[in-house]
Amino acid sequence: MEIWEKINYLLEEKKITKQEFANKLVSLAPKLKRTGESPSTQTILGYLYGKRELKVELIPYIAEVLGVDEQELFRFDIEYATEYNMRYSKDAREILELLHYAPKPMVEHIKNALRRCKKSYEDGVKEL
Repeated sequence: MEIWEKINYLLEEKKITKQEFANKLVSLAPKLKRTGESPSTQTILGYLYGKRELKVELIPYIAEVLGVDEQELFRFDIEYATEYNMRYSKDAREILELLHYAPKPMVEHIKNALRRCKKSYEDGVKEL
């Protein structure tokens, strides 16, 4: 997953359009090191479509607009390849965060349940 794909993923999750994102980013007036100017809306949209190389100095501004920490933009530990998984990605992340607080027997129970789901899926049962 590329950084622009992760940004688009977060936009979809937060129900922010590309145009809204670009407008909010422009309003923060980030300056590009090479030119000393703020990127235009068109340039930002080029980043979002993967047509332009995203400039590293924009990362803090992008994170601010998305309401996430900068590191979140580089976390690709969970990649969602199907539309089904995309819909449940927020839930999956919340579960991962909450697992830290689960007692060991509960973690074992969850692992076993997920293994059963995986086996059923591999055996051709797509819906449980």
